[in-house]
Formats: sequence, C-alpha cells, structure tokens
Amino acid sequence: MADQPIIIKRIKRIEGGHHSGAWKVAYADFVTAMMAFFLLMWLINTTTPEQKRGIADYFAPQSISQTVSGSGGVLGGRVMGQETARAGGSMAMFQKNSPPSKNTAEKSAQAGVSQGGATNADGTSNDSQANNPDGQNTTNSTQNGDFAHAAEAIHQAIADNPDISALSKQVVVDQTPEGMRIQLVDQDGRPMFQQGTAAPMPYTRKLLETIAKVIDRLPNRVSIAGHTEGKVFSGPNGMTNWELSAQRANVGRAILAAAGLSSDRVYEVAGKAGSEPLLPEDPNASANRRLSITLMREAPPAPIGQHL
Repeated sequence: MADQPIIIKRIKRIEGGHHSGAWKVAYADFVTAMMAFFLLMWLINTTTPEQKRGIADYFAPQSISQTVSGSGGVLGGRVMGQETARAGGSMAMFQKNSPPSKNTAEKSAQAGVSQGGATNADGTSNDSQANNPDGQNTTNSTQNGDFAHAAEAIHQAIADNPDISALSKQVVVDQTPEGMRIQLVDQDGRPMFQQGTAAPMPYTRKLLETIAKVIDRLPNRVSIAGHTEGKVFSGPNGMTNWELSAQRANVGRAILAAAGLSSDRVYEVAGKAGSEPLLPEDPNASANRRLSITLMREAPPAPIGQHL
C-alpha cells in the first residue's frame, strides 16, 4: 500500500475586522455621546435664565462674589452687567442734577416717620434701621428671595404662552437698589409701541397682562417709567419725547390695572424720555426705547414698642 501524501492546512486568523464585535463598542459609545449631547441641548432650551444662573452659581467657587443682575437675549448676554452699571450711573447723575420737588420731600419725610426715623438738630439721623441692622438685612434677604421667585415665574409664564414666548429675550428682569426691575425693551422690527404714539402693540398688552398676574402676588409698591431713544422727536401738538414717554408709562399702568393690579400699589408713573438710556454709548439704539416696571423695596417695620 502506497504512502498517502500528508496535506497541511494553515488557517490564518484575522483579529477584528468585519466579523468581530469591536466596532459595536465604538458605535455604542458614539450613540451614548449623541444622546447626551441632544439631552444637553434640550435642557439649555427649556431652562430659564434664572435657572441657568443658579446652576452656574452652584458650580462656581464660593470665594467669587455673586451678582443679582442679569440680562435677557436682547443684548446677547455679553455686556448687560456693564450696561446696567452705566445706566445706574446715568440715573444717579440725573437725579442729582434735578432739584427735589415738594412732593418728593414730603414723601421722604413721611417715609422717615413711618420707619421710626428722626433727625436731630445737628443733622444726624436717629433712624431705627441703623440701630437694627439685622432687621434690615433680614428684610432685604427675604425680598431678594421673593424677587428671584417672581422673576423666574415671569420668565416661565412668558415661555408657556405661545403668543408671547418669542418675546422672552425682550423682557429683561434684574434687581437694583430700588427693587426688582422688569423692562420691556424694543428690538429692531419688533417695538413695544407703535412708532411715535402711545398705542401698545397687541403682544405688549399680553406681556403686561402676564406680568401683572405675577407681581400681583407681592405686596410691594410699583413704579412705572417710560423711556425713549435720544433722537429728537416732534409729534402733533408739540409733543416731545417727554410727553410720549409719560403717555406710554400711563398706558402701561392702565393695562396692569385692568389685569388686576390695585391702584393703591402704584407709587409713581414717570416719563424719562432719553435721560436714562439702557445703552449710553448709543443713545439712538432701539433698546433704549423701553417700559420699565419696578417692584420697590419696602422698609422693615419699626420695632415693637418704639415711640414716634
């Protein structure tokens, strides 16, 4: 019997390739990353500016001082803090250069009496707030918290209303030494009032009605001011920016009152014309045309047993 030839088969194994499972791991990682990305984009789109600032403050180092001022989208979120400070500076300058009226002096005197304050013959003050700083700090802290909740409620109410949700970037809410300020700011192509008149746009009325429902929950007095751009305006019957801004402020007051705001809470209605621009470096910018509503800070009550 003849010997059979020996046949040797060599099988070459290729690791990986089309038939291996290594690609599945990479694909799963990719799908997970994409899911996380779209989840992040959804969260960014649904959270309010106040919630974003709260998240940022949570991860910020404690040594960094916090701020209560913020911005909407009308300024792009880039320089709102600077512009607010500049606007505040121009406001202080305007008030300093304006002589106090008789009504203002009477209001200040009444406020001093109601807060337990008194002035000595030498001009020094015996204000109870200076003798009780803890009460002042507690009241300010409480009001800051109430203002923060109100600001979040306003943004949420606007976002939930499809008729005005697109205007959320034109509603700027921040806290100032005077209180919580709500500003309805003009944008190119989307003003709050018809040009050269005090007639509000339909969406402006809806914005004010929505805001009224939120601020009606707080007891603070309300100050309403109208602002125009710096460009000289000459309307019928000699109307100027002063009359126009005052009329717009009064129209805003009327809409808030019709929506439920008590007239007893309205502290003042003022027309500021272009004296307090939101953008001082560009006085003719459309953002300077705005309606501001301020919930004023209230002084803490006088200590029990104090005699006036």
